[in-house]
Amino acid sequence: MTKEEKQKIRERIWKLMEEKNIARFPLPLYGRIPNFVGSEEAAERIRELEEWEKAKVIKINPDSPQRRIRELVLKENKTLIMATPRLKEGFLILKNLQKIAHEASSIKGAFKHGKKIGINELPKVDLIVTGSVAVTEDGARVGKSSGYGDLEYAISKELRIVDENTPRVTNVHEIQIVSYIPMEKHDVPVDYIITPKRIIRTNTKYHKPRGIYWEMITEEMLNEIPILKELKPK
Repeated sequence: MTKEEKQKIRERIWKLMEEKNIARFPLPLYGRIPNFVGSEEAAERIRELEEWEKAKVIKINPDSPQRRIRELVLKENKTLIMATPRLKEGFLILKNLQKIAHEASSIKGAFKHGKKIGINELPKVDLIVTGSVAVTEDGARVGKSSGYGDLEYAISKELRIVDENTPRVTNVHEIQIVSYIPMEKHDVPVDYIITPKRIIRTNTKYHKPRGIYWEMITEEMLNEIPILKELKPK
């Protein structure tokens, strides 16, 4: 039932955002981390966080509503770690790109100006930014159903480049904040929610996963995501 509940939440949010003309390119929203009117304003607010100021290495997903945050990372000469779409090519590292921050913050630009990095070369991450379809004020989160956001976190935990205390932030529209999301053991909560209007510290009661739950990894996933093959216990 949990999966069906989550899907109903996603579909409600996608529909609502399109009906209220909050949705932005790429469209339709269905099946995506939704881009929204005000995503840049929400992105700018991240600079108000002490955790942002202190962070030197920031990991961010490759979706559209997080592009402005990726640009800010590069503009402020911080190091950006970005997962490649569907993790097929692992992770990219981008740094020393202040002059071309806008171009390098796109997926195409990240592949052009970034460098693919092996799992043993990944630096410790100080802050994680993730995309969301919906969140609750106590930190529960649901993505687009592919599971890659949670898997990225699990891989990072296995590699010990993040830990329980690594803050996780999401930027969303106010309409994406809902009252309830069912959480499963592999779901990763967020510590901060940033909207165009405010910053919410969730003080989440949900525990972050310990790492990869190998019983949930299918043969298909192993074949599609080379990192999983590298990490799988022999």
